[in-house]
Amino acid sequence: MSTINNEEGCCFETQAIRTQTERSQYNEHSTPLYLTSSFVFDDAENMRAVFAEEVEQYSYSRFTNPNQTELVEKIRLFEKAEAGYAFATGMAAVYCSLFPLLKTGDHIVSCSNIFGSTRSLFSNMFPEWGVETSYFDLNQVYDVEQLIRPNTKILFAESPTNPGVDVLDLAFLGEIAKKHNLIFIVDNTFATPYLQNPIPLGAHIVIHSATKLIDGQGRACGGVTVGYQEYIQKIYVFARTIGSSISPFNAWVLSKSLETLAVRVDRHCENALTIAEYLERHPAVEFIKYPFLPSHPQYEIAKKQMKQGGNIIAFGIKGGLDAGKAFLNALQLCSRSANLGDSRTIVTHPASTTHSKVPAEEKIATGITDNLIRLSVGLENTKDIIRDLEQALSTAIK
Repeated sequence: MSTINNEEGCCFETQAIRTQTERSQYNEHSTPLYLTSSFVFDDAENMRAVFAEEVEQYSYSRFTNPNQTELVEKIRLFEKAEAGYAFATGMAAVYCSLFPLLKTGDHIVSCSNIFGSTRSLFSNMFPEWGVETSYFDLNQVYDVEQLIRPNTKILFAESPTNPGVDVLDLAFLGEIAKKHNLIFIVDNTFATPYLQNPIPLGAHIVIHSATKLIDGQGRACGGVTVGYQEYIQKIYVFARTIGSSISPFNAWVLSKSLETLAVRVDRHCENALTIAEYLERHPAVEFIKYPFLPSHPQYEIAKKQMKQGGNIIAFGIKGGLDAGKAFLNALQLCSRSANLGDSRTIVTHPASTTHSKVPAEEKIATGITDNLIRLSVGLENTKDIIRDLEQALSTAIK
């Protein structure tokens, strides 16, 4: 489906603002909402040709819709991809980006530190369909080839990871995938396409939970997958069949949000680095990870493949689980929520929320300790964020 003003050579900010659906006969300046479940056809032959996929034309919003097209086209351009599709949620994007590319007997190699629901999909659901997953330790990433089998089909990674904010060398993994003819899939949610582009580093498919920074205000759920045309076509056919496509309204909201992604993420990153430097000095903090802190174990990799460090900080409070609970309960300004990437600063305790269904031994192996706090730094003034963190930390260690 067509868009206007989407020249490949434009800068990120220009593409985000000027990539739009074609104007209607009303010559609207801002893309309208296309709140329709279906579309009409000129005649019987036109209808037959569209459903036979001989003619590219909108037919049904479960398949595609102009608002969805605009959202996908922007992400496709940002990520330097060939094609894409948008989903109702980020997890719908994860599931639909993997399932149609797998068959019974296939094998996945994945980094161990991944989003809890993705881990549940790999460890609990896929085995019922005869698909196994092996996990590599982030501290032993250079041994990943030892996990590859003759039936390995997909290499999966998040970077930075959720919730530990670890950074993987995507170029290295891309070379491994190329060498072994694997489909390399990267969840790029934490970085957004503004800070990192995995496809030039060797990825075949890139996934975004648009619910996070892409929306940026905690209003709408959505997911977007972009990548090589040969894979996206399979994903599209599967997704339209099971009905996982994004609603026109949410696609419209998310596409509008992309117009300000660059300026928002710049401020998020500036705030996050200030907060990370403050927490690193605090006596109540046992450990901290933020990609653009020199103390981060993968700092050099982060500097090489990311524009800035993102808005997520992982840190641990001295005193264990009780101190962590006391810290969360003492917060006055920051929100206690399981979301991230909001304009408002959000604090999450992964062990009891987003990763609560991950077995205890797996939590330990992936660094999800009882005192781990995931901090999604918002757009408030950093003085106010620090004031709230300071009083909550003081309460936690009393």
